[in-house]
Amino acid sequence: MVAKAEKKEGLLETVKTIVWALVIAGVFRTLFFQPFWIPSGSMKDTLLIGDFLFVNKMAYGYSQYSCPFSMCTFIDGRWFGGEPERGDVIVFRHPVNGTDFIKRLIAVPGDTVQMRDGRLYLNGEPVPTEEVEPFVEIKAPQGPQRLTPRCANEPVAPGGECVKARFAERLPGEEEAHSILDIGRTGTDDTPVFTVPEGEYFFMGDNRDNSRDSRVPRSIGGVGFVPYENLIGRADRVVFSSAGAQMFYFWTWRLDRFFEEIV
Repeated sequence: MVAKAEKKEGLLETVKTIVWALVIAGVFRTLFFQPFWIPSGSMKDTLLIGDFLFVNKMAYGYSQYSCPFSMCTFIDGRWFGGEPERGDVIVFRHPVNGTDFIKRLIAVPGDTVQMRDGRLYLNGEPVPTEEVEPFVEIKAPQGPQRLTPRCANEPVAPGGECVKARFAERLPGEEEAHSILDIGRTGTDDTPVFTVPEGEYFFMGDNRDNSRDSRVPRSIGGVGFVPYENLIGRADRVVFSSAGAQMFYFWTWRLDRFFEEIV
């Protein structure tokens, strides 16, 4: 009987340990940092498929979307809210389909945004850009979803060099320029003038011709304007990166991207 009691007590302690570990992990994820895995190439070359990062949830405060599964329905608006800045790379909850997206903040409330012939105009002025060396990658399936990159130098055979034009772009207020990529003419190279409403934000991917972002209406699968309460946190640094289909394929790890600052 003593052995049974000790076994039962040991099992209870194990369960309590697991429960407390889950509670602590949930609190950490809710209040401080949320893990995020880059699934697509819409933010190349700033973020690559297979990059793993922690999102700083303290940067903009907390909303109902700060909790796992959007459980914090008791939060009305935002608590301890901080204002995002143009150029921040932000994870947010898609206003329609409920998935988490990561894009660059381009425009804040009151700004006007337009794309003309592939060039970004903010408040009527062209955003300064400078062409730099092209971005080159191998045309091959990438990440768990085995996505094949689009290239400016098509046709490219599998295993060949996939080239995209690359530019350094600097938004108003940005301390450093960030990279954007271009593969040629696409439907989002020319847009109407968008005026960002109060309480909402305008986002775009750095891989400009491979991103369904605020340029694309929600009615056809885009993001549209993103409400302030949908912001989850700021991405500051890549922690880990793998180019393979599985994270444990250590021979595909990109060691040069470990702990790389996101600009």
